[in-house]
Amino acid sequence: MEPANLGQHIHHRYDKELESLRSRVVSMGGLAEHQISDALTALRDHNLELAEYVIRTDHRINAQEVGIDEDCTYVLARRQPAAGDLRAVMAIIKTITDLERIGDESEKIAQITVRNASTSAPGLDKNMQHIEDMGLMVRNTLREALDAFVRMDVEAAVNAARRDKDVDERYVSLLKGLTEHIKEFPQDTDDCQSLIWVTRSLERIGDHAKNICEYVIYLVKGKDVRHTSIDELEQEARS
Repeated sequence: MEPANLGQHIHHRYDKELESLRSRVVSMGGLAEHQISDALTALRDHNLELAEYVIRTDHRINAQEVGIDEDCTYVLARRQPAAGDLRAVMAIIKTITDLERIGDESEKIAQITVRNASTSAPGLDKNMQHIEDMGLMVRNTLREALDAFVRMDVEAAVNAARRDKDVDERYVSLLKGLTEHIKEFPQDTDDCQSLIWVTRSLERIGDHAKNICEYVIYLVKGKDVRHTSIDELEQEARS
């Protein structure tokens, strides 16, 4: 094979490796999204079988993280990527770490369902509906973050990151509502405390989804925007 053709062949293989890694990240993200949905469904319906399924299958997300991370290490060692390609590999490594932690938070919600299967205060139905709404918020944020990752769309990443503010506001509102419920109905303290832990897990899932949005901006712009405000993210996206 001629040197020029050999170079093109190697470059083509390299592009395919990166594309395969991106595709596996999206697959892992889809699994994480299903885990969130299943965990919340199990909580709402007191479905022990589904909750145990979420706990039992968390290893799949862990295994995907390990596999993708190993292949990223291979790319770094053998291909020695530079500039944009290096940022792409680093963004993938960071993203799968957040996806694995999202899986952990979903598992925590499922464990709460298992521990509290025999109790459910009827007066908490309204709070449970708010938790479901919050769950939908974080799933949408995650889906939009992954879509921005696939398309390397900075504007879409900023729009998805902006949703985290709504998640945080819902989190604060739920904490206030559950705390007030405890004061009025102290007999429901255990159930309320369990739901507080659920809302904390959802808030953390929202944070992890926002992190993925920040990695997209890093990937495209080459600028580390962690620990910055939404306004600063928007400014960076326009620069």
